[in-house]
Amino acid sequence: MSPFVTKLAPVVVLVVGAVGLSGCATKGFVREQVALVGQRVDTLEAKVQETDGTAKAALAEAQAASGQARNNSQRIDQLNGRVDGIEQRIREKENQAKRPRN
Repeated sequence: MSPFVTKLAPVVVLVVGAVGLSGCATKGFVREQVALVGQRVDTLEAKVQETDGTAKAALAEAQAASGQARNNSQRIDQLNGRVDGIEQRIREKENQAKRPRN
């Protein structure tokens, strides 16, 4: 054998051994890791659904409050008109009382 081959042989054996032992993931390991990730995804999905439900409920309450505020604003506007009319009548009566009678 040539000296080159004798020096190269241990390197080849090490490379082949390293590749053979480098470890591809087994099916069991992959299934185990996928199951863990799946559990985390399921947990997060449940939390997202819960948060979504809370957000939708809050939106519905906010919309109801907005509608009630609009109704209240309209009623206040109507009452302001009535109060203004009453104040005007009171001023007219006061002005009539201040005028001298002929």
